[in-house]
Amino acid sequence: MDFKEVLTYYSKPQVKEEIAAYCRRRWVALEGVYPDGGRAFLRYSRRGNPLSISEPKNVDLLLKRFKFFKPRTIYASVNSYKILENRENTEDPENIVRSMPIWDVDASLESWEYALKASEIIVECLDKEGVSRSVFLKWSGRGVHIHVHSCAFSQKLLKRHNPLDVAFSVVEYILRKSRTQLAKLAEKAPRIGDRELKIENKMDLKRVFTAPLSLHRQLDLCCVCFKQDDIQNFSPDWAKIEICRHDPSWKIYEEGEGDQLASKAIAEIGGYDGYPQAPRRRHRKVSTEIKKPPIKVEKEIKHRKIGRFQVMGLLQAARYYLLKGDIERAKSFGLNRAIFYAWAKRYARDRLVAIRRGAGAATDRMVAADLKIERVGDETAYLSPNGWFMIGGTEQSARDYDRQIAKRIEAAAIRYEDAWKAAINYLRSFPKDVLVNQQKFYKEVYRPIRDSFHLKIKHGSKVGEQRTLDGY
Repeated sequence: MDFKEVLTYYSKPQVKEEIAAYCRRRWVALEGVYPDGGRAFLRYSRRGNPLSISEPKNVDLLLKRFKFFKPRTIYASVNSYKILENRENTEDPENIVRSMPIWDVDASLESWEYALKASEIIVECLDKEGVSRSVFLKWSGRGVHIHVHSCAFSQKLLKRHNPLDVAFSVVEYILRKSRTQLAKLAEKAPRIGDRELKIENKMDLKRVFTAPLSLHRQLDLCCVCFKQDDIQNFSPDWAKIEICRHDPSWKIYEEGEGDQLASKAIAEIGGYDGYPQAPRRRHRKVSTEIKKPPIKVEKEIKHRKIGRFQVMGLLQAARYYLLKGDIERAKSFGLNRAIFYAWAKRYARDRLVAIRRGAGAATDRMVAADLKIERVGDETAYLSPNGWFMIGGTEQSARDYDRQIAKRIEAAAIRYEDAWKAAINYLRSFPKDVLVNQQKFYKEVYRPIRDSFHLKIKHGSKVGEQRTLDGY
């Protein structure tokens, strides 16, 4: 479909009405393309305001406003908010009024039947927990999203627990309850190219999922909703634009239906663990009453290694700190570089030259915005107006680093302070010319230890006082 056809599709009254009904009070994202063909993911206006859709006419306005990027897909956040006026509103847990539990079942058009079987397992598990009327499903184009309507949880419950704590815990609890069945199914499911059956908990503070009747970002299909009674009847043909068999009864819910499940899930899971570092909030006080996970889970965590994303972010932060001496900016730089390398690996295998250029294509596009730059060794990185490093139009703050790097390291049962000290000591073993050279840093510092850094922390020597390197 060309962009004119996309606009024609979104001009249909039913399409705009369904999208507006789903997106109301949610943070919206648009996906389009940059002139060079790269993926454009838009979440803010030029003034930094979060995108939103409160009524059908907003669909037309947003698509035309960002027509330069030819937006095709519309997403909405798992959270609903009291206020959506600036970036801070999206980062404040106290601003969340509701959150929708969503299970992400990723597959392919060729293995769609396995995605439905996985969905059926989750739906049956929810039914056993007394949640059925508030459940609906979406075919996203290559998989299924299973939803529990956010209004299935009473205000009485949400006064005791933050809505995101509830939604995250419910998703995780059901996945744990159905893990054995889902694992057996995943073993049977065929691998199509690089796609395989995955069932995940992707709930987080800024997560978005496809809006009903939105177009898929690549396929000429639309996102259709259906109820669990139609799982056996469903066919991917329902998502064809010329057919578009969509059930608007996704809006039906029973308030309080999910309360009992939520209470059990909170007690076992303990809520969402990815909040930005901030003073303890009222709803988090219940964490002192939360039961610890079973011993079996604790043992699994003790033996889990740190992910490559976290290792990259940690080492890059330590690198910046040794070269520049600013711990807060070091965190921002560390997360920025981790995101860049993850992007390069996933989207630019055929353009490895981007890695050698420094900030890469994603940040090159922002030159027009007259952003400030900073050189770190032979790399050039862009700075937001707030002074944080940024990539893809989004800044990476020290708080973001704490959430995405530090907390994930601690989730592997490793004290972040120990990991930081080990990183500093490790980098001090290299000459300065390695730390200031991007390629050498990647090949000689990061790559040899990306899968074994947790062992260095465990067996490393004691670390002395931290200081920047003389002359750096």
